[in-house]
Amino acid sequence: MFAGLINDAKAAVSHLVLRYVARASVAIPFVLALGFAVAAIAVMLVEHFGHVTGYWIMAGGLAAIGIGAAIAVSVKEHEEEAADQKAEQADTGEVVSDATAEAMVQAPLALLGALFSAPGGAAGAFKIARVLGRNFPLVLL
Repeated sequence: MFAGLINDAKAAVSHLVLRYVARASVAIPFVLALGFAVAAIAVMLVEHFGHVTGYWIMAGGLAAIGIGAAIAVSVKEHEEEAADQKAEQADTGEVVSDATAEAMVQAPLALLGALFSAPGGAAGAFKIARVLGRNFPLVLL
């Protein structure tokens, strides 16, 4: 009975894993190329400025790249959090307004139900309606 469902889940998971493995296999040459580029830059800096200064420049450059990436990620996360909060507030406002509208529609029916279920029943409700009808201007105030 659940064999088809389990097989579908296995197929979906294997498809997802294979897709990410394919992406990773494409990224590996680029990561290696980046490593060789960093090594080449380090050699150029060492030849031009000497060992100590070249490595300090290399460390500072990589630290600057890392700080830039950290700032970019922080800004992106902050924007996502702000968007989530804004969406949450909008959803809450819609829920509140929907609940208010529903309560306004159901309130008269609830009052009539309570009035008819009172000990006087429908006769008592009609007496109250007649008194309210005679004094309608006062009821409106």
